[in-house]
Amino acid sequence: MKNIAVYCGAATGNDEVYKLGAKKLGQWIVQNNYGLTYGGGKFGLMSVIANSVLENGGFVHGIITQELFDRKLAFEEISKLDIVSDISVRKQAMLKDSVVNIALPGGPGTLEEIAEAFSWTILGDSKSPCIFYNINHYYDQLEAFFDSMAEKGFMEPTTRKTLLFSDSLTEIKDFIDSYNPPALRKYKN
Repeated sequence: MKNIAVYCGAATGNDEVYKLGAKKLGQWIVQNNYGLTYGGGKFGLMSVIANSVLENGGFVHGIITQELFDRKLAFEEISKLDIVSDISVRKQAMLKDSVVNIALPGGPGTLEEIAEAFSWTILGDSKSPCIFYNINHYYDQLEAFFDSMAEKGFMEPTTRKTLLFSDSLTEIKDFIDSYNPPALRKYKN
């Protein structure tokens, strides 16, 4: 089975729409014959999406750091739980275990993880699509910032088109199904 890495936090936000979106994404993952790879936590949107996948008969692979496991933050009742030494190892393991990367609304850790996944794609170290599940316009300002990167010459416009911001699971599926990784950047003096 192929897994989708979902990056999200140990908070649910202050609007029920984020939990509902995470539940819908979990259902969608199972309906489309994927498993879930995520950070292994039992709180926040991490718990919501893991429970949604499990409740729909799906496979959940959690990858958590030893420090977070020792703090009793792990969701141990999932299909598979790996405990790794640190966050860098966790990020690499999540990328290797998945064929798609999706960010739910989250905080700095969520942003850092999906940004690194996209950077690896730009560098050619990953071929997996990266997607911001833009529930309730959460990522609108970030989308505008990525557009600005391309407009101001810090990213190729064709590369920018390989990063999706969407609140539509239908659009997300179409993007995954038709995805081609960005071409390696050609540098000029």
